[in-house]
Amino acid sequence: MTYVVALIREEKDGILGISFPDFPGCVSAAYNMDDVITRGAKTLAAHVKHKVENNETFPVIRRVDDIRRTENLDGAIIAAVPVDLPGKSVPVQITMDERLLSELDRVASTSGTTRSGKISEAVRASLRP
Repeated sequence: MTYVVALIREEKDGILGISFPDFPGCVSAAYNMDDVITRGAKTLAAHVKHKVENNETFPVIRRVDDIRRTENLDGAIIAAVPVDLPGKSVPVQITMDERLLSELDRVASTSGTTRSGKISEAVRASLRP
């Protein structure tokens, strides 16, 4: 899990806006602090997913001190928002029941993904609370 710096600013009519300096264009809004962080986290996750699906490069994730030195904070509240960033793929060898493997390949093919993609998806789901 990586934490990405977010800037939260009060917009007009009491709306809070959240943006991520390392992910330009990734923004969200809500009427209270809890909701703006929750919505921001969901928006950031969708932004990262889009980058992965389109084989786009990822920015270097800067530290808070770097953001403070380079961004116009102008009254912004700084928050750290968690996100799962893709890591480097490494080969693994596993043993699996042949019928389960056959079903895995069928489901992967039907959904337009790969065997490795489906296994990774299942592992991610099992690791979330």
